[in-house]
Amino acid sequence: MTKGYPVSDQSARVTSMTGFARTDGGAASTPEDGAPTAWSWSWEIRSVNSKGLDLRMRLPSVAESWEPAVRERVSAALNRGSVTVNWSLEKADRATTPELVVNEAFLETVLGLQQTLEDKGLVFPTAPSLDRLLAVRGVVETVERSADATVVSQLAPAAFADLDTALASLVDAREREGGRLQTVLLGHLDEIDGLTADAAKVAEAQPEALRARIQSQLTLLLQASPPVSEERLAQELALLATKADVREETDRLSAHVQACRELLTGGGTVGRKLDFLCQELNREANTLCSKAIDLDLTNIGVEMKTRIERFREQVQNVE
Repeated sequence: MTKGYPVSDQSARVTSMTGFARTDGGAASTPEDGAPTAWSWSWEIRSVNSKGLDLRMRLPSVAESWEPAVRERVSAALNRGSVTVNWSLEKADRATTPELVVNEAFLETVLGLQQTLEDKGLVFPTAPSLDRLLAVRGVVETVERSADATVVSQLAPAAFADLDTALASLVDAREREGGRLQTVLLGHLDEIDGLTADAAKVAEAQPEALRARIQSQLTLLLQASPPVSEERLAQELALLATKADVREETDRLSAHVQACRELLTGGGTVGRKLDFLCQELNREANTLCSKAIDLDLTNIGVEMKTRIERFREQVQNVE
């Protein structure tokens, strides 16, 4: 049994599928009919475990044309994970005074209404002042410049550079989480390996229990009516001896544990392979329990299944 695999001594690490990254940025757009407008944005990328690469995007409607480019960048950076990419955009200076626009057509309508009323005999003591005219709802309107396709096109180079930065940060976060996960997984393997060694020792120390069980089975077969043939008797005893021998299971368990260690210390995208080996570990543990001839070996098998399940749960986060 081999124990102790500190991550700091490993040249390669696995990568987790869990991570988060955020990058803030900004730039100015220059419309043909006005002054430059400063914009600010933020990229937020969240990643959790998934069987494959499942990408969801939340982009403003004016930036929906970016979806293929965003998908291409994410696919180049990540192999697996359920990934959500969010890009939000707003004016950099929220306190900027909006542009005031006079609705001249409506103002002429208001002034024409005064003439109409005077023609009907209504007398105004003074002419309407400018401040009162401007106070009429609808005469003066505020206009704020909103992002459009032209704005988004001008912002694209800087925005995609920030997306690349966010993706690099996410990859780094997933690798750091993977290093922590590697330590946990190697610890679980040490426990499974130790239980495998315990099972082998317990099985080797039980010849009396095995002999008693064979003797009991032999007595039942000899007392059977009609009598069991010698050939059938030999087959039954051979089957009993084979079922009580767990060396094959413990050897396979040790081999699977070693294979898991090699995958974990080799790094790369190994999540699916580890998941398959978890199934094999669990299968051997089940067989070990079914072959147990006493409570000690049964308890070891049950504990082993618990540790394997913990290992499997953590493996689901490995890319």
